[in-house]
Amino acid sequence: MAIFAWKDEYRVDEARIDSQHKRLFEIAGRLYEAMQAGEGHRAMAPILDELIAYTRTHFGNEESLMQASAYPGFAAHRAEHEGLTERVLEFRRRFGEGQVALTVEMLHFLKDWLVRHIAESDRRFGGWLRVKTA
Repeated sequence: MAIFAWKDEYRVDEARIDSQHKRLFEIAGRLYEAMQAGEGHRAMAPILDELIAYTRTHFGNEESLMQASAYPGFAAHRAEHEGLTERVLEFRRRFGEGQVALTVEMLHFLKDWLVRHIAESDRRFGGWLRVKTA
């Protein structure tokens, strides 16, 4: 069973956000699959580059929705996004310097962060959106 399998319990009930979260799981899942096939090192750079680009797009969309709905937790949520971005950029830098054991560390970080962030922070925001649009 893939460690990056999407589960309905991750839904925040906003179609665009849920779709983008599924895409984040798919990108991370490709890294896991490459590692399982013994190709994690080769796959790391392009997947990290894609992850960095996609998280920027996703976070921008999510933050725009937060601002448009006057979400009171915007600043804290944005800080979480910035923390993830910084961490992934650090992983990318370290990988570029030849630290080959990075893929396992990255997998654990991504899994923990994605699940925790979506289950806690994004679900709170999803609840806020449901109340604001009701």
